[in-house]
Amino acid sequence: MDKKQKKRLEVLKKKMQTLNQKLAGVKAQADEPGEIEAVEQEIAKTREEMEKIKAS
Repeated sequence: MDKKQKKRLEVLKKKMQTLNQKLAGVKAQADEPGEIEAVEQEIAKTREEMEKIKAS
């Protein structure tokens, strides 16, 4: 894993933290239908990208 990939992985980890906090907030206050699913999809995409980087 080169420097660029390590940096991208760090950025993705921070993004995951923010998304998890956002998901908790959305679940606590479910105003908009579909918002929970949207955040969960974003988390899934981020996890997938992290796995691709780790695998390379």
